Amino acid sequence: MTDASGPVPVIAGLSSIADRYDVILCDIWGVLHDGIRAFPETGEALSRFRAQGGTVVLVSNAPRPGSDVLPLLDQLGARRDAYDDIVTSGDVTRRSITARPGEPLFHLGPERDEPLFGGLDCRRVPLEEARYVVLTGLFDDDHETPEDYHDRLEAMRARKLPMICANPDLVVERGHRLVYCAGALAALYEARGGEVTYAGKPHRPIYEAALARAAAARQRPVDEARTLAIGDAIRTDITGARGVGLDALFVTRGIHAREFADAHGAHDEMALAQWITEQSVHPTMMMEMLTW
Repeated sequence: MTDASGPVPVIAGLSSIADRYDVILCDIWGVLHDGIRAFPETGEALSRFRAQGGTVVLVSNAPRPGSDVLPLLDQLGARRDAYDDIVTSGDVTRRSITARPGEPLFHLGPERDEPLFGGLDCRRVPLEEARYVVLTGLFDDDHETPEDYHDRLEAMRARKLPMICANPDLVVERGHRLVYCAGALAALYEARGGEVTYAGKPHRPIYEAALARAAAARQRPVDEARTLAIGDAIRTDITGARGVGLDALFVTRGIHAREFADAHGAHDEMALAQWITEQSVHPTMMMEMLTW
């Protein structure tokens, strides 16, 4: 573990540390792609790690089953040889829904997330009839903000409806802009006194699921001391990894990049060094983009 009081080392490429690890748990959005295209350098790095005997499990706060994320990765141009398996917060959410068989729920989120409920014993109903809420995101994240949901969240709180948040991310990078995610709405609901259960990073269940997938792929137990988590979000990826005792590689070109960019949008290394010391959780190491 890195001493939080000292500087966080910057590495030149994954090749410089690859021999320390057997398993990588890699974030998807912001590391593997930006929502518009896959990063070929990242796919190459993960493919080379696997070629040396490593195992890569993609770990995403996508509010859909992992099997439904795979076609999207293909469309964006992500390499299939860059990973062994995928686990999502949607997979974890499905387990939570399964634990409440037949109970009526209200789905707060866009139609594209409806595969989350496929094959489950659940009834989706209007808010007035629901016993709990499954939150996957804003109905229209291209145009809406969390401020548009105050009345709906207040109606939920008044009925004391428990909420399952299927994507704890606050924002995500889509091309060169940030859009709000389910976590932003869940935070507002909690601030109003609502009860929220989070299915994805930074919470332990998704890491346990990912490590189980890695062990299955390797056909032997995983040594967590030789497991590296990679992500671009301090609040979810880095906090989650450190919270379960894993080394964490912070990719700085992701959602936080604007916070330490110079006037031309380029990385300001001094600003980054200052910013990282101000965070409550520190990564083991960092690099601008995941490359070999």
